[in-house]
Amino acid sequence: MRRLFRWLFRATFIFVIGSVLWVAIYRVVPPPLTFTMLGDVIAGNGVAKDWMSLSDMDPDMARAAIAGEDSRFCVHHGFDWRGIASAAEHNAKGGRIRGGSTISQQTAKNVFLFQRGGYVRKAFEAWFTLLIETIWGKRRIMEVYLNVAETGIGTYGANAAAQRYFGHDASHLTTTEAGRIAAVLPLPKKRAAVDPHGFVRSHGNRLARYAGVVRRAGLDGCLR
Repeated sequence: MRRLFRWLFRATFIFVIGSVLWVAIYRVVPPPLTFTMLGDVIAGNGVAKDWMSLSDMDPDMARAAIAGEDSRFCVHHGFDWRGIASAAEHNAKGGRIRGGSTISQQTAKNVFLFQRGGYVRKAFEAWFTLLIETIWGKRRIMEVYLNVAETGIGTYGANAAAQRYFGHDASHLTTTEAGRIAAVLPLPKKRAAVDPHGFVRSHGNRLARYAGVVRRAGLDGCLR
C-alpha cells in the first residue's frame, strides 16, 4: 500500500507540474496540433487552419461566439453555474439537448483533451479550465478558442472558416458572416456556413443581431 500511495503521489505531482507547464507554454505559443485535429488527419480529412491574433480578427467574431456559446463569458471564472442549471432543466424536459459548457471549458477540452471520455474527461476538463482561467486570462482564452474550435470538416478556427466559406480572411467580417461561423460551432461536422439552410441560416442571422447586443451591453468588455 505504501508503494501504491508513493506511486500515486509521484504520478499526481508529475501530472500537476506537467499540465501547468503545458498551459503556460500555450499562453504565448499557438497550439500546433490538438487531438481532434489528429483525428481528422487519421481519417484522411486533412487540417485547414490559419492562426490569427484576436487583435487582428474582426471583433464581431468574438461577439457572435459570446452570443451563441457563452453570454456570461466575461463575468464567470470558467464555470457558469447558472447556465449549467438552466441547461439541465431544459434537457430534463426533452427536445433538443442543450449544453452548459462555457467557452473556457470548450477551449480546455479542444486544446488539451479528447472530445469523448465521459465523467473522467469532464474532471480533467475542469482542471484545465481552472488553469487557463488563471494563467491565460479571458483574451487569450477567446483567442485560442477562435483559432482551434472546429468550424467544419477538417477546418479549424474562424480565420480558416472565413477563407473556406467566404473567400477572405477573418480580419473583416460582416455580422452575418460572423454569426454564421458561430452557428456552425456546436455541430461543425454537420453544418456549413456558406449557402446555409434551415437552422444554420436562422440561428446565424439571430447571432448576427445578438452580436450588436453584446457590443452595446458591454458583454465583451473583458476583450477590449
